[in-house]
Amino acid sequence: MKSTKPVAALALAAAMPLLRLVGASSALAQMAPPPPKSETAIAIEKALASEIRTPEERARDAKERKPVQTLEFFGFKPNMTVVELFPGAGWYTKILGTVLAEKGKLYVAIGGERLAPQFKTWGLEKIEVAPAKVNLKPSGQFGVFQSDVVDLGVKNADMVLTFRNYHNMTPATRALTNKAVFDALKPGGVYGIVDHTRRHMDPGSSETWRRVDPVLVIKEVEAAGFVFEDFSDLHFRPDDALQFDSQRPSLAGYSDRFTLRFRKPAK
Repeated sequence: MKSTKPVAALALAAAMPLLRLVGASSALAQMAPPPPKSETAIAIEKALASEIRTPEERARDAKERKPVQTLEFFGFKPNMTVVELFPGAGWYTKILGTVLAEKGKLYVAIGGERLAPQFKTWGLEKIEVAPAKVNLKPSGQFGVFQSDVVDLGVKNADMVLTFRNYHNMTPATRALTNKAVFDALKPGGVYGIVDHTRRHMDPGSSETWRRVDPVLVIKEVEAAGFVFEDFSDLHFRPDDALQFDSQRPSLAGYSDRFTLRFRKPAK
């Protein structure tokens, strides 16, 4: 004899035990304690608390730059040899140098010379300025530089990182830099890039010059021999329309940013 119950009702009745199980699992997951922090996360958090960091630097940690999550995404470890490209004022340099001081090594390349006098003040004398060969000069476009040679002067590094600087180079200089990073890394080494997001296929303007298309970045870095491994939405900002300068006051210094991880093939 055929059942008179609607098919949907029968299906729901059959699924109820599974739904109860899923609900119970979800409730248990919410009650479970958070997973223990990794050795790397603990080391980074200790570096974030260092007295060498200014209040202005600390203010950018949780909301904007998320250094613990970002560095863990890249696979950063305290015993690595790391190269930081274009270290700027040293926001990440202080963190990396502190974590790597005991078991690892940090090189700063391209612009690192300006920071060198502060290494002793910070108590981070182990940081070295990489003997890079580069002749950066203005390209004719505001804020964008060019060079006809790029050599980082480092070999067998575990990781090369650059934060919000990729857009500051011409396409030709980016190609040279990506090849130099490839040569500086050991097989299996990681190249991590964070930068301000530009809309795909946006040709650029006075408002978006400080941004770069992540799809273009992936193509350029792969052309240097890297394998694109993963991306993270850690720095995704849904209210950034990607059409204005990333430094506009309306963005409060916190633009939408892409976070990309590439790897040099092991063989």
